[in-house]
Amino acid sequence: MGRLTESGRVAAKGVFAVPARFLLRLGVGPDAVTVVGTMGVAVGALAFYPRGELLVGTLVIAVFVFSDSLDGTMARLAGRTGSWGAFLDSTLDRIGDAAIFAGLVLWFLGDGDDLLLGTLALAGLVGGFLVSYARARAEGLGASAGGGILERSERLLIVLVGTGLSGLGVPYVQSAALWLVAVGAWVTVLQRVLAVRRDMAAGPRA
Repeated sequence: MGRLTESGRVAAKGVFAVPARFLLRLGVGPDAVTVVGTMGVAVGALAFYPRGELLVGTLVIAVFVFSDSLDGTMARLAGRTGSWGAFLDSTLDRIGDAAIFAGLVLWFLGDGDDLLLGTLALAGLVGGFLVSYARARAEGLGASAGGGILERSERLLIVLVGTGLSGLGVPYVQSAALWLVAVGAWVTVLQRVLAVRRDMAAGPRA
């Protein structure tokens, strides 16, 4: 999965170079694209998912998810890469993720009337946050906790594809997606905890 994600990022640099240059010429900054992208994801998830409009919500979200690559390309082209941009992007990513899973929780525990899927969506939300927290906390302590079987981009892709196909009437696919994301996120948390334990047990680096 990691290689697939990295390949996607490399390809995205070329795909988004043209719109990135266009927006920069208009005076639009990468931070603005990051904020607008997050707002679009949140609106798409919270306006449509709780009403059961899964396909429409997924399409709206998909449009704005591309901003995650666009803002990075803009920052590189403008020579504005740095800690602030990375912090803002990471923080707003958590908001977008929370909106997606919260929208699904509201649907399944409301008119969707499916306690199991609502619980799985909630488990995926909490697990995803713990994956990010484990890495951030480990790095703050000087340890390494990257990797795992299901990182953010893969979790997001799986849940959006599953939800979109469910909106088209394809049976069982969303259930499978939510099971995969929920279990995968928590396994990734465990993997990172064990990685930190091994790293710290090895003692301080020379």
